[in-house]
Amino acid sequence: MINNDILIRLRYALDIKDKDMVKIFELGGISVTIEDVQSILTKPSYEDGSQVEEDNEGVHINNREFEQFLNGLIIYKRGKQEQKPGQPDTPPLTNDPVNNSLLKKVKIALQLTSEDVIDIFENAGITVTKGELSALLRKKDHKNFKECGDKYARNFLKGLTVRYRG
Repeated sequence: MINNDILIRLRYALDIKDKDMVKIFELGGISVTIEDVQSILTKPSYEDGSQVEEDNEGVHINNREFEQFLNGLIIYKRGKQEQKPGQPDTPPLTNDPVNNSLLKKVKIALQLTSEDVIDIFENAGITVTKGELSALLRKKDHKNFKECGDKYARNFLKGLTVRYRG
């Protein structure tokens, strides 16, 4: 799944306004305007109405920028964490795949428990066990790490939409 598409679905699921998106990007360390956000969140289409898979003219979010957005979302939803001595100003970026970062950071931002995440998957019609969820939330270099596929990410976002938008 393309990072822009994930942002579109996440924005819809959590009902985030354009000016709030700008603020979230800024909290993550990226300066954008409302026009940039609208360009990021627009799916390009042909004149006949069919969707374009890739668009060279639009603003594309790379993995680093996407992770910075998710860090900004955590700060936006939970507030800035007090800095401990010797701790860096900004959270370090992980080496995890995008979908795994999505699950971890949205879980943190929305203060979800593992049971909540399992319920979100069930809202989307998928059964995920605690063991599977634990494997998806582990660090990439852990022996029981499991990469989160697009199917899980899409269904997680679908379940979030059901939970927060009804």
